[in-house]
Amino acid sequence: MKNLEKIVESKSFKTVIVITVVIAVLAFIFQAGVFVGFHKASFLFKSGDNFYRVYGERGPGSMMSGRNDEFSGGHGVIGKIVKVNLPTLVVLGPDNIEKVIVTDASTTVRVARDSSDLDKLVLDQFITVLGSPNDQGQIVAKFIRIIPAPNR
Repeated sequence: MKNLEKIVESKSFKTVIVITVVIAVLAFIFQAGVFVGFHKASFLFKSGDNFYRVYGERGPGSMMSGRNDEFSGGHGVIGKIVKVNLPTLVVLGPDNIEKVIVTDASTTVRVARDSSDLDKLVLDQFITVLGSPNDQGQIVAKFIRIIPAPNR
């Protein structure tokens, strides 16, 4: 018992414990970095898989697209509703690319300043959508405003 107490109170034992704790903390920090990096890389990989679904056959600003000054918005769209199957909509943007819009209970719909419902969204209606992209190349709508049809 005295030998055990002597070992525990020795300077070398305390040094070994401190070094072990430091190594464990560093290993935990390293593992947390690997975890975060893996999830970022996974998101970017999935985004890359859905690039053509989001931007069409040729990407925004592509030399082959012939439109170096226009960029397709990944976080929203303005256009005409071409398909309604709630909770999803398909909107044809001004660049003639269809965007899939996903709605949920937190999606706000407005006509001018008045609140509206998702049920009021119909074919051939013009809307503007603000949201965030998901890993399937869809836009998760946070805000939808019903707008008048543009004059052409």
